[in-house]
Amino acid sequence: MNFLAHLYLSGDNDHIKVGNFIGDFVKGKKYLDYPDKVSKGIYLHRNIDSFTDHHPLTKKSAEFFRLKYGRYSGIVIDIVYDHFLAQNWHNFSNIKLRDFTRQSHAVLLSNFMLLPTSVKRFLPFLIQNKRLESYSFIEGVRKTLNIMSKYTSLPSESDFAIQMLIENKTQLEANFTSFMPAIISYVEKDFGIKITQPSVGC
Repeated sequence: MNFLAHLYLSGDNDHIKVGNFIGDFVKGKKYLDYPDKVSKGIYLHRNIDSFTDHHPLTKKSAEFFRLKYGRYSGIVIDIVYDHFLAQNWHNFSNIKLRDFTRQSHAVLLSNFMLLPTSVKRFLPFLIQNKRLESYSFIEGVRKTLNIMSKYTSLPSESDFAIQMLIENKTQLEANFTSFMPAIISYVEKDFGIKITQPSVGC
């Protein structure tokens, strides 16, 4: 799960959204230094990551990228799942993706002083480049992978990742579609966060 999914799985509380968004950038027990709901969002982020990484469908999806990404394959799946979430957004929310991203940007900007320094640095670029919306497109996935390979330990193999995504889209999307109800149920039952979804038949 990457930025879009973490925001989506935060429910309606702004501070939980902030915490879930910054989760990767707050290490150890430092999450306890934040306001309660932000702290809960960071803790939620960590548990979403753990649930996702250990789920059989995630492991199955990661195998498509293992050749070039090795132990980093799960990170690629996080981005691939955001891609499918963006493409199928209407199945998960009554709010248009563009409106959701704008609302999320507003929440993050209004809580800017709570953000870690590294997040403060990249957030303006994420907003300017409409990164959350760009997950809908293959080139958005490629750009995200390229950015991550530049600033993290992720191997620079975006061409391979895109090739695997295109060639195995049917299976990868099926894995994502089966996985999402599980992660939504986990967040709702274990953390008491209501994820508003479209009514059946709408």
